[in-house]
Amino acid sequence: MTMQPAETIYIDEDTVGCDGGGGALGHPLVYLTLAPRGEIDCPYCGRHYVQTAAGKAAGGGHGH
Repeated sequence: MTMQPAETIYIDEDTVGCDGGGGALGHPLVYLTLAPRGEIDCPYCGRHYVQTAAGKAAGGGHGH
């Protein structure tokens, strides 16, 4: 049995909430910060989040 590669999700924000897709197959909601590298993996499901160039140029999505 082979594992599927983790899903990569591109976002404009510098923080993301991940629940593993919700429903019965999900996991507890966790908030992940992409700074300073601009990317992070969810410790529960392995989803790989990458901040887009637009999000980095804007300093993240929160106006800080």
